[in-house]
Amino acid sequence: MPGRDADQRFDGKVALVTGASRGIGAAVARAFAGAGADVVLAARDADRLDAVAGEIRAAGGRALAVPTDVADPDAVAHLVDRAVGSYGRLDVACNNAAGGGHPPTPLADVSVEAFDSAVAVSLRGVFLALRHEIPAMLASGGGAIVNMSSTAGVQAVGGLAAYVSAKHGLEGLTKVAALDYAEAGVRVNAIAPGPILTDNLARAGEAAQQGVAASLPLRRVGLVDEVAEATLWLCSDAAAFVTGTTLVVDGGKLAGTPPFAPRRSAS
Repeated sequence: MPGRDADQRFDGKVALVTGASRGIGAAVARAFAGAGADVVLAARDADRLDAVAGEIRAAGGRALAVPTDVADPDAVAHLVDRAVGSYGRLDVACNNAAGGGHPPTPLADVSVEAFDSAVAVSLRGVFLALRHEIPAMLASGGGAIVNMSSTAGVQAVGGLAAYVSAKHGLEGLTKVAALDYAEAGVRVNAIAPGPILTDNLARAGEAAQQGVAASLPLRRVGLVDEVAEATLWLCSDAAAFVTGTTLVVDGGKLAGTPPFAPRRSAS
């Protein structure tokens, strides 16, 4: 991306993105590549992952696809080893992989298996990624990490016990990692997206999208590229004094209740 400011370029750096086969993760991977980084993409869906990596290469970037289940400690260790072995270093990472859980369900009706599945991917998976990414970054002289949270990591949503618990835990994990490694030169932050036009919302149809948009102060849903830009900023030198925080990208959702629309007089 030639127009990007120098302090938001990633030339000569290596970026790792989990959950990179679609949606926000794929957008983040493309954005890092467009800003000059060599990108390592991870997800369980090997075919979709290869397709995204192919798009990056076709646009002139360098990308390595490594099919990975972030709930598997050995697979995560292999992922980081492949990144460092292929490109010689690791500078930035976006831990975006999420999964498991359950549809809206009253807490007492949630199965243990469904709860554990969300924690295994969306929280434990991030812990495993951090556990291997941080040493690799320390060996490279420092780095920056963004963990993908959600507005549900800041404000609870009824019926989503597993997802809310995992994302609230991710917020705490992010802060601990930031405190543990700030002096060593590794910054760790989180992003909390609100309603974003990913595959699920796209499948829900235009009426559902308009309903969500109407509930937000900005009166529209967010785009995956907007979350990607926030991720790149947090990982860039432009955010060098930012660590241990959560950047909310939600169209004003968590700010409060928007004013009531004025009544139009009949005429």
